[in-house]
Amino acid sequence: MTSTTDQAAPVWSVTEHLEDILATVQPLEPIELQLLDAQGCVLVDDVTVPLSLPPFDNSSMDGYAVRVADVEGASEEFPAVLEVIGDVAAGSAGDLTVGAGQAARIMTGAPLPPGAEAVVPVEWTDGGLGAGPVGGMTPHSASPEGASGEVRVHRPAAARAHVRAQGSDVQAGERALAAGTVLGPSQIALLAAIGRATVRVRPRPRVVVMSTGSELTQPGEGLAHGQIYDSNSFALTAAARDAGAIAYRVGAVADDAETLRSTIEDQLIRADLLVTTGGVSVGAYDVVKEALESVGDEDEAGAGIEFRKLAMQPGKPQGFGSIGPDHTPLLALPGNPVSSYVSFELFVRPAIRTLMGLADVHRPSVRAELRCEEPLSSPKGKRQFLRGAYDAEAGAVRPVGGSGSHLIAALAQADCLIVVPEDTTEVAPGTELEVILLG
Repeated sequence: MTSTTDQAAPVWSVTEHLEDILATVQPLEPIELQLLDAQGCVLVDDVTVPLSLPPFDNSSMDGYAVRVADVEGASEEFPAVLEVIGDVAAGSAGDLTVGAGQAARIMTGAPLPPGAEAVVPVEWTDGGLGAGPVGGMTPHSASPEGASGEVRVHRPAAARAHVRAQGSDVQAGERALAAGTVLGPSQIALLAAIGRATVRVRPRPRVVVMSTGSELTQPGEGLAHGQIYDSNSFALTAAARDAGAIAYRVGAVADDAETLRSTIEDQLIRADLLVTTGGVSVGAYDVVKEALESVGDEDEAGAGIEFRKLAMQPGKPQGFGSIGPDHTPLLALPGNPVSSYVSFELFVRPAIRTLMGLADVHRPSVRAELRCEEPLSSPKGKRQFLRGAYDAEAGAVRPVGGSGSHLIAALAQADCLIVVPEDTTEVAPGTELEVILLG
């Protein structure tokens, strides 16, 4: 990749620029992590179940473990009277055996004792109290004699009633999770349930976001004349986290090339990907170009940062390349808020998802009918991305705000990007267009 300063440099298409990024960015190397540290990471290998879940037949109710024949025909008028031989609690070693005319008081999750064929809920019994049906189990500490004596059962139970069968969730040898799965709370629960303490994953990428511009002030501080609040670094850091990255925000860097170079070098130690916003156009103070255009990697031919013009609106000026001893990828985005956000969605998000090792790195897209009062205009030869609000039920989309790249208020109301192709200069209401869903 070589530096390009020639005014006659070719204009890249959106597709070409993205393909170049995705051909350069490689998935991070796998590591073994503790379960909770692996949340949000992508699984590298298939995980096979070493033991069935549940690992043994167990009760789904608090009640009594019984033989089916002993409660056949039981009713409240003519209850089955059974000898209670003891308690079976969750975690019990299961040293009781239920014989003819016997029952064992059993708790939810406790192993079904040998000889028992079903569980009758405690509400179907007198709870061993000698009266009518009870509403719940008497605590063992309050009534230890409840685990002995007799119990009257008022309803019959079919075989295997209220029994969770061994392996009814998943059988030993089955695939629990497929490679490429993003580990969320439920997947981590499954891994823990089958006894896995660690798991091999690709780590979440570390993304450093920094904005440039001497006019930028941090939110919460006062604004001097000519200053604006730095929103880009907040927006892109949040977007990087939403994409699955561990994102670090760096405060705005003033318009000084040496300061920017130094700041970037300081951040390389914690970055798998660097994202800058601002300073990539053709102005006299576009310090990102000044600071990085001549930067290269001595030991890798063609490395460095290349600044390009793309056939798109918004987001024409873009930069991409690698920097530092580890050839850390860097994407330089334009500074206008909408331009930077649209550029992030089109280029940075897919790069983050590629680093994670995901197979599908793109936002979902649909076709939708344009709903608006007047035809929309679009610049010839450029792919335009308009903010929109998508109505899934109607299969329609309407523009939100204008096409200006500074209109950040409209961006907050949008949930999609409306794509107008390069060869289209006017779009009539009712036209079907591609819509990239952001939610």
